[in-house]
Amino acid sequence: MDAAFTAEQDEIRRTLRDLLTRHAGPGEIRAAVRTAEGHDPALWRRLAQGLGLPGLALPEEYGGAGCTPTELALACEETGRALLPSPLLATAVLAAPLITALGTPSQRAGLLPRIADGTLTAALAVPGGSMAAALGLTGDNRSAPWSGGGRAGGVQARHGDGGWRLYGEADRVLDGHSAGLLLVAAHTGGYPRSRTLLFLVPTESQVPAEVSGGAPTEVSGGAPTEVPTDAPSGTEGLTRTRLTSLDETRPLARVELRDTPAALLGTDADTADVCGALAATGHTAAAVLAAEAVGAAAGALERTVAYVKEREQFGRAIGSFQAVKHRLADLYVRVEAARSAAYYAAWDPAAGPLALAQALETARTVAGEAVQLHGGIGFTWEHEAHLYVKRAAADELLFGPVHRLRDHAAVRAGLFGDVSSRALAHEAAV
Repeated sequence: MDAAFTAEQDEIRRTLRDLLTRHAGPGEIRAAVRTAEGHDPALWRRLAQGLGLPGLALPEEYGGAGCTPTELALACEETGRALLPSPLLATAVLAAPLITALGTPSQRAGLLPRIADGTLTAALAVPGGSMAAALGLTGDNRSAPWSGGGRAGGVQARHGDGGWRLYGEADRVLDGHSAGLLLVAAHTGGYPRSRTLLFLVPTESQVPAEVSGGAPTEVSGGAPTEVPTDAPSGTEGLTRTRLTSLDETRPLARVELRDTPAALLGTDADTADVCGALAATGHTAAAVLAAEAVGAAAGALERTVAYVKEREQFGRAIGSFQAVKHRLADLYVRVEAARSAAYYAAWDPAAGPLALAQALETARTVAGEAVQLHGGIGFTWEHEAHLYVKRAAADELLFGPVHRLRDHAAVRAGLFGDVSSRALAHEAAV
C-alpha cells in the first residue's frame, strides 16, 4: 500500500474544501436543511456538474471519472467536515454501485450518466430502517430477516401479467423524500421460496425507457415489466413522507408502497445475487462513511481549537491551561488514528466496517468534548457544536451501532472460532 496521495487526489481535496468554505458555512447549512429538498440544489449542481462528485467512482463509459473509492472517500471527508447536506451519499455511495453491479446494460446506460452529471438522484429503500443489516455491516444479510423474510411486514413483490408490483413500507430512507429514483429491496416468492430482490421505482417523469416501461424488460419467465411515468410528483401507489430526524443534515423519509409498479433491477430474478451485491456495496460504503465521520470529527476539533485560543478566563486563553491541552491532544490522536483506518479501508474495503466503527466512536467522542470545551455557549441552539453531536449520533443509529459493527467483524474474521451456522443464527437473532 502506498500511503501517499497523488497530485490529482490532493487537488480534489483542496478544490472541494475551498468551495465548501465559501458556500457551505453554518448559516448556509441551516438554510439548506430547511428547503423542500433538504439540501441546496444550486450547490449540488455545482458539485455535480463543476466537480463531478457523483461520478467520481463511476466508469468513464457512463460519464464518470473512473476513479477509485479513495477519491470518493476524500471528497466525503470534506463534505463531512462541513456537515454538508447533499444527495451524494445516498446516490453515489449506496445506489449507483448497485445499479452498476446488478443492472442490465440498458439500465446502466440509461441511469448512470444522469447520476454522474447530477441530474438524477437515487435512494436505497430497505424495510424496517435496517440499513446496516441490509448492507451486511452488523450481521449476515442472507440470514437476518431484515426485509421481512417472506412473512408479513417488510416490502413484498408480486409478479403478474402487468409486471412487478410492490406492497409494503420502508422507514428511515436516506434522502428518500427527494430522490428521483428509488431502489427498493423487496421479498418475493412467498415463504417457501423467499428471496430478496431490488426494484427500480421512478419518482419523476424523465426516466429512461428501460426503467420507466417505455420498453419492456425481460425477467425470469419471459414476462415484461412495465412502469408508467405519467405522474412526475409520485408514481402510482407511492407515498413519500419526510420525517423529523435527529440530524437535519441527514434527511430521512418514510416510503409507502401500495400496489406500486416497479421494474426489476437486472434481468433474472432467480440468479441475481442481491445480498452479495448489497454486502459488497456495504463494505465500500462503510469506508466512505468512515472518511466522512473523520471529516466531521476533524471539523469539530478545529472549531474547538480555534475557540479555546480566543476564549479567556482568569486573564488568559483557556487553551493555555494544561488540562485543556491534554484533552485536545487526546482528541487529536483519536482523529488521526481514525483517519488512518479510514484511508486504509478506502484502499481495502474489506476493512470498511471496522474503520467505520472507529470513526463513529471518534466522532461521538470529539463532538461531546467539543460541547464541553465550548462551555456554556456549546449547549446553545444557536451554536453549531450541537450539529456535530447530532451527526455522530444519527450516523451511529443509521449505520451502527459501534459494538455491532465490531462484533460482526470479529465473527467474520474468525476471532471466536469458525463461522458456523449456529453463530450466524445467533447473530441474526440479536
